[in-house]
Parts: sequence; C-alpha cells; structure tokens
Amino acid sequence: MAEDLKRRIGLGLLTAYGVGVMVGAGIYVLVGAVAAEAGIWAPLSFLIAGLIAAPSALSYAEFSTRLPEAAGEAIFVAKGLRRPWLANVVGLAVVAAGTVSAAAVLRGGTGYLTSVVDLPFNATAVVIGLLLVGVAIAGVLESLTVAAVFTVIEVAGLALVVWAGASGEPVADYSMPPTVVWSGVASAAVLAFFAFIGFEDIVNMAEEVRDPTHTMPRAILLALVITSLLYMLVSWAAVRVVPLDRLAGSEQPLALVWSHGQGGGAGFLSIIAVAAAMNGILAQIVMASRVLFGVGKRTTWLAVFHHAHPRFGTPVLATSLIGVLVIGMAVLLPIANLAEATSAILLSVFVLVNGALIAVKRTDPHAPFRVPMAVPVLGLLGSLAALAISFGAGG
Repeated sequence: MAEDLKRRIGLGLLTAYGVGVMVGAGIYVLVGAVAAEAGIWAPLSFLIAGLIAAPSALSYAEFSTRLPEAAGEAIFVAKGLRRPWLANVVGLAVVAAGTVSAAAVLRGGTGYLTSVVDLPFNATAVVIGLLLVGVAIAGVLESLTVAAVFTVIEVAGLALVVWAGASGEPVADYSMPPTVVWSGVASAAVLAFFAFIGFEDIVNMAEEVRDPTHTMPRAILLALVITSLLYMLVSWAAVRVVPLDRLAGSEQPLALVWSHGQGGGAGFLSIIAVAAAMNGILAQIVMASRVLFGVGKRTTWLAVFHHAHPRFGTPVLATSLIGVLVIGMAVLLPIANLAEATSAILLSVFVLVNGALIAVKRTDPHAPFRVPMAVPVLGLLGSLAALAISFGAGG
C-alpha cells in the first residue's frame, strides 16, 4: 500500500473546509447563550473572541509552514518541546477530541433530521455515519468538495438569517441607548471563543495541500476572518429583532430571528442545521484520520495506520476506525458530557503548541511565514486563561 497522501487541495477548498469546521452546527444554538451574557453587545463579544483566537491561529499558521505534515500539533510539540511521548499524547488527544466531537454532532444532526422526517434514530445515525465515512475514504478532493457544498448551504442559511434580522423591525430593547457592561461582554467572549475552535484542523491537511507553505497560513487566516464576520453579523441580526429575554432562553435562536424578522415558520433552518452537522462530522472524520496517519509515522505500535490507499490516496484503515468509533459512540453513549471535554483538550493543545513555537523561535527564527514572538506568548496566555475559566465553569 502507498504511504503518501495525494496533494489535491488548493486555497479555496481548504478555506471552505476551515470555515465549515468552525461554523459547524454550534452557531445555531450559541447566539442565544452569548446574548444572555452580553445583551445587544453580543457582536462585540464575538469580535473579542475572534481576537483572542487570532494569536493561536497565527501560531498554527507559522508552524504549518515550518512543518507541513499531518498530525500537525503532535509534530509541532515534538519539534518545539522535544518530548516524543508528549507529542504522541497530543496526537492521540486530538484524535479523541475529533472523534467525540463528530459523535456528538452526529447525534445532534440525526436528532434534527428525525424531528423533521419520521425516521428511526439509531438506523438513521448509522446510515448517515456510513455515508460520510464512504465519502472520506473515496478521496480528499471528494471529501472537501462535499464539505464545501455543505459550507455553502450553511453560510446561505446564515445569510438568510442576517437578511431577516436586517429587514425586520428593531425591538425596543435594541433601540434603547445602551451602555456597555464589560463584565457581561467579557463573560460572553469566553463562551464565544469556543465557536472559533476548528482552525487548528486545517494544519492536519498539510500533506494533501498544493504548495502548503503559501496556502496553509492564508487558509487559516481567511477562515478566521470570514467566520468572525459571520458570527458578528448573525448575532447583530439576532439582537436587533428578537427581545433579549426570548433570545437568551431559546435553543433555536436563529429560527426566532426568522420568525420575528419575516414571520412564518423556519423549518428550513432545521434542514440547514442537518447540513451543518454533516459538514462537521465529515470534517472531523477527515481530520482525525489524518492525525492518526501522521502519528503512525512516528509510533511503532500505531504504524499500521500510516498507509494511504494506492487508488484513493486516503488513509483507509485510519478513516474506517474513526468512522466505527464515531457511529458507535453516537448510537450507544450519551455524548453531551464527553463533548464538553473536547474544548478543554483542544485548549490544552493550544497551550502546548504556543509554548512549542516560543521554544522553536528562540533557536531558529527563520520560517517561510513568521509572526512576532509576542503572538505565541499572547496565544499561550489567552489559551491558559480560557482553559482556567472553562475548568471553573465546569466545576
């Protein structure tokens, strides 16, 4: 079997992949929770959250040009902190986070679909999971093309929500002269930060990207900017036309924006949420299998996973294993509590990656794409702060 992945991905598909991973299904419920904390200043909270995420994204961008390989985070930590065992732990942690996240989204997306169409839950989850695993095995170009289609549907749905909010009549508590309550804005920004997790998945596609040293940083930064603008516009539309008390208490806040802005039902948003969920599942399966592929290159007992199919050019065994785990957990386990742990895992990885870049830049300042030393320092501090707050909230 071949050991090399095929380089078939350009800037457009890679950026769409990043946007799709970050936007995911979360924005369809997160707006209400952020509005509950920040009120009409929810867009400001999303802006601040994007600025908090930016240093870590820039650190990933530099590392992606220094070491454009699958299992990016594991390779970064191995290079910077010189602890091979820690690199393996990081790689497997990222695989675990992606697998659990995909299982949680598969469960949620199946729930959306079965609420619209009368289908058996478990069988539907298995069929959706198998279809997406099949796409992931068929080829990376096919996978990211399907993901891009889902992303277009997702973004179109959000654009409709923004239009509904912009064209509707503003509610009274939006038109009142506001004073910024910074404690609420800051608390909401920490919550909103988790909506930006996903840019790190881009680096794990490095071995399938044409001209990775130029393409990777651009894709990471473009995805972050596009997602930030989307979040700000959607949250502005929401607080403009929906009373804050209704918005904050809703599990389907974007449906409220539509009904308040345009009138009528918003069942079509459930279908778009299913597309968003399928996008998230496919993206996580693709990402986790690449990390397992990359870790297998450096770990004897995982070497069986460092093989790409000679025809498809994808890590078939790694993808199949991830797919089985995703489907099994989605059907058999209550995922909600496990899914909450994925943010903590990834924030811990952000801390290690920023620390590794600080160490690397001190000994080797040269790279195809460079950021100032202050960037990984800020990324390290921001990730530590968010991690501490997330543990405090969990406790």
